Amino acid sequence: MSYRVLAINPGSTSTKIAVYEDQNPLFEKTLRHDPAELDKYGGIIEQYDFRKDLVLEAMRENSVDPNTLNAVVGRGGLLRAVSGGTMKISEPLLRDLKDPALWGRIHASNLGAFIANAIAQELKIPGFIVDPVVVDEFEDIARISGIPEIERKSLFHALNIRYISRLLAKEMGKMPEEANQIGVHMGGGISVAAIKAGRVVDVNNALLGMGPFSPQRAGALPIGDLLDLAYSGYYTKKELATYLSKTGGLLAYLGTDSGIEVDERIQAGDKKAELILQAMCYQVAKEIGASATVLGGKVDAIFLSGGLVYNSRIVEEIRARVGFIAPLKLFPGEKEMEALGQAGIRVLTGAEAAMDYPYE
Repeated sequence: MSYRVLAINPGSTSTKIAVYEDQNPLFEKTLRHDPAELDKYGGIIEQYDFRKDLVLEAMRENSVDPNTLNAVVGRGGLLRAVSGGTMKISEPLLRDLKDPALWGRIHASNLGAFIANAIAQELKIPGFIVDPVVVDEFEDIARISGIPEIERKSLFHALNIRYISRLLAKEMGKMPEEANQIGVHMGGGISVAAIKAGRVVDVNNALLGMGPFSPQRAGALPIGDLLDLAYSGYYTKKELATYLSKTGGLLAYLGTDSGIEVDERIQAGDKKAELILQAMCYQVAKEIGASATVLGGKVDAIFLSGGLVYNSRIVEEIRARVGFIAPLKLFPGEKEMEALGQAGIRVLTGAEAAMDYPYE
């Protein structure tokens, strides 16, 4: 029997959709939204009905009858901490996605569950989310920060990293729970994850936390100097958070977050650009080395994913420093839509059991 799954991945001004029939994508499309149109709805969650109608319209335009679907899978958002996997959409889950107090904001990815749930209920089929950014499989020792008031948190590119970990384990002839890997996703932010027996037991906070700097993020900083910056009077708390999470890293040093542009500048002889890019790769490599110690040196493979992996200069800078640890595998770009769709297929075929949201 074949199964059809609709995958939905909302962004701030776009909604990516795809329909999979078993392993095969029937179509993929990115729906672009005018910010002025979205502003009419007042908040992010209030946009879900508008976006849902566009999703259904796009399906019909691509000759896919919504009534042929067996499940709908949405991108997971900022929930409370959960284990990795595929999760049933429920009222408690939707409640927490509407609560800005959990993480201080509502992210566009939170919409995924609302759109998926609305379509699934209309069609009377299951609705799921998969591997939200708050997947937390930390061992207790990884939570200790250095002061009792602060606990290390898991916030990373969970959807892409966990899916590629699964693909790579299969490539190695192993089940996911039989593999130890170090997974790296390099986009606007950078996640470096220690994956023990298929579980992400440690990872840097890829938004505002430890780890390497990235095209947009500051990464780990010297605490004393950061305190001076915070109390300098030059920044409000919100402005400093924006600087550290959106306009730091390559953008702060070089005025661009484009790996392509940085590479072109290096080829033209820009020594500063070369140094800063090398420093970013150096920090990624250090974090990979740290993850190897988490795994006790027992690493089957290291993989790199994300847009920066198309840049051979970045790949080779990292390979030169970590190649002695384990084989380096490349997965350029991201596979988020495939990850969503295939998670739904696994549940429908019985290969994976869907979890309940553990908070009532």
